Amino acid sequence: MKKSVAIVFGGQSSEHEVSLQSARNVINAIDRARYELTLIGVDKLGRWLRFDERDYLLNASDPARISLSGSGRQLALLPGSTGGQFIEVESGQTLPRIEVVFPLIHGAFGEDGALQGLLRLLAIPFVGPDVLGSAACMDKDVTKRLLRDAGIAVAPFVVLERGQTLDFDQAAAQLGVPMFVKPASQGSSVGVSKVADLAGWQAALALAFEYDHKVLIEQGMVGREVECAVLGNRQPQASVCGEVIANDDFYAYDTKYLNDGQARTVIPAELSPERALQVREVALQAYRVLGCAGLSRVDFFVSEQSIVINEINTIPGFTSISMYPKLWQADGLTYAGLIDRLIELALERGEEALLLKREVTL
Repeated sequence: MKKSVAIVFGGQSSEHEVSLQSARNVINAIDRARYELTLIGVDKLGRWLRFDERDYLLNASDPARISLSGSGRQLALLPGSTGGQFIEVESGQTLPRIEVVFPLIHGAFGEDGALQGLLRLLAIPFVGPDVLGSAACMDKDVTKRLLRDAGIAVAPFVVLERGQTLDFDQAAAQLGVPMFVKPASQGSSVGVSKVADLAGWQAALALAFEYDHKVLIEQGMVGREVECAVLGNRQPQASVCGEVIANDDFYAYDTKYLNDGQARTVIPAELSPERALQVREVALQAYRVLGCAGLSRVDFFVSEQSIVINEINTIPGFTSISMYPKLWQADGLTYAGLIDRLIELALERGEEALLLKREVTL
């Protein structure tokens, strides 16, 4: 019997369009002999909408113009201990029971624990880390503190919250130049600036504060940008390493998703076997420290002297140029096979959750 899988995509974050690209690829690749799909798009107003596959996207092949179509039917959510239900608001129709959700909402309200908490309330298993792991990885300040306390190298940084001030000379004295100024809880390099002098300092802070109330200021790291995909629950596995070589000043949003000629990937990365193994071991260590499950992509700066974690992505991109599926394909796991494994891991965690007591026996 086919498993009922809901693909949830879109969302209210600045990565809405990237999420649509990821969803399109997963929907096209998933094994229809094994899974019955329900497509749920979340629009930029936060409304949950049910779509038919024939017309859920507009401009599907154009990353700059891709959008949800106007054909979605608004949904309401009904929590319950035996698995939440989705109801179409206008018709009152109850959707078939969903056995597992594949969340593909990148960034805020999708990757930060908010969606994971909702799915927990609905008692529906889902792909990817739980609430705590998602929230900890989304906030780069928290990520760095947890990794640092575990003895894992991170780039030196300072944090500035809205209302606080820090002048350029103070930051430069502590971190050197160039520095990177970024929102603490954004992904895909949204709101990130490279700062080398006073002229760009205030503009960089203003941009970062447009996206978050907390801003991270990092020392610019010298090293190759290496990424490693991790897959699994209690016994995770790390993929081969891949390297991103950006032709731009840094690996910005447009480079990642709009101008695919501005960067190239090398898989496997041209590292010695010993160095590649070290990177993979650090990726697995970070995955466990941060409470990840299902999947995550760990991004590094690697030099001869150091292996420094840049960030961890708990819902990495699944676009046609995304590293996470490419890394597993290089290890012999097909795109469809990767989707199968992620769903299996989600169901495995759902079964584990049922083993826990929720009531106190007096």
